[in-house]
Formats: sequence, structure tokens, C-alpha cells
Amino acid sequence: MADKRSTLRLTAAVVIVGVAVAAYMLRPAANADTAHADVAPVAESVALPRMLDLGADKCVPCKMMAPILDELKQDYAGSLTVDFIDVWKDPTAAQPYGIRVIPTQIFFAKDGTELFRHEGFFSREDILAKWRELGVTLPSKGA
Repeated sequence: MADKRSTLRLTAAVVIVGVAVAAYMLRPAANADTAHADVAPVAESVALPRMLDLGADKCVPCKMMAPILDELKQDYAGSLTVDFIDVWKDPTAAQPYGIRVIPTQIFFAKDGTELFRHEGFFSREDILAKWRELGVTLPSKGA
């Protein structure tokens, strides 16, 4: 009976520490406005609509998104910027975006303004439909 209690306490402690570490890594930056301002000018200087995917190369839905992102990047080069941040490898780069789950896709206007945010897997067709809904016309070559 004592062994069961010890195992249960140890398991609970490991879970609590894991949750605390995850919460720390995904917390918004203390000064998110300033940090986001550092990122937005990149999108502004390019003057293209931008889709940012925040995920991890070891997360299953993120792995499913990878070929879609690669296709979009190739098919719409010069019309759309597609970026990826691995939040597990570089948690500080993700902090300005205040994400809650991965993958998260954020759609930005040409001026860097956030237009839309989606959490979870997002198919190519749904991504293209969302751009159309947001009023962004992409060349038909990639459709």
C-alpha cells in the first residue's frame, strides 16, 4: 500500500512539473507588444500577405502540415510568404504570438496586421478558402 502511494505521489509530481514547464514555455512574453513589433516589420518590408505556422517537427498534426506549407511556399512564391516556427526548438520566437496549442496558423495582411488565427490541422483547401474569404487573391496556378 505504501508503494502505491509513493508511486502515485511521484506520478503526480512529474505531471505537475511537466504542466508547469509547458505553461512556462508557451506563456506570452512579458512585453508582447514590443516583441511583436520586432516581427511585423519583416512582413511589412516584403509587402506580401503572410501565413505563419507555429508548431513542432515532432507533433503529429504539425508533421501533417509540413508538406502543405512547403507546397504553398513553392506554389505562391512572390505572392504569399509562408513561415514556420518550431516552438519546441525556439520557444522565445513563439512568445510574441501568445499561442495556446500547436499547430497554430496566423494569417497576416501585407501591412503585418493579424487577420485570422486557426488552431490545429488546416488543410490546403481550407487555407486557400480562408485567404479568399479574407479578400486576398492568389494566382490560380497553385489552386
